[in-house]
Amino acid sequence: MTRISTTSSHEGFAIELVSAGTGKIVVRDFTETFPMDLTFWGTEQYKESWASALRRLEEADVTTSCLVSSITDPETANIIFCWPLYRFQDEIFVQNSLIILDELDGAFDPDNPWFSVGPREVVDEDGNRISEWRIDIAAVRKFRAVSQ
Repeated sequence: MTRISTTSSHEGFAIELVSAGTGKIVVRDFTETFPMDLTFWGTEQYKESWASALRRLEEADVTTSCLVSSITDPETANIIFCWPLYRFQDEIFVQNSLIILDELDGAFDPDNPWFSVGPREVVDEDGNRISEWRIDIAAVRKFRAVSQ
């Protein structure tokens, strides 16, 4: 089992493997575990993808990234589960979403999943507010420093 420490629950951020096939995300006082399919990616590939996604956030003041939470072979699957990340200056907005592969304009790239994430929206097509959590880039930097 791989565990990575988080900062305090009021300012913390983490994405981690808690057991084979189960991950956990922490965004301040929000915590959720999620199932991870291990048939296409192994645990190391998830962790490498998460590290790349978080590095991407640090490269630009305004950018989109995503943490893949469960992926099966994109050649045969239709859905990728992820946590889109939208950075605007020092704030990052985290949402929970699906990438529906047959709705994409191009091919899905597992090495760059953020290219398949749409722009940030705050309401859905029915006018309902989309759940999202806010974290500061400093918390992501702290997490990366501890988890490297």
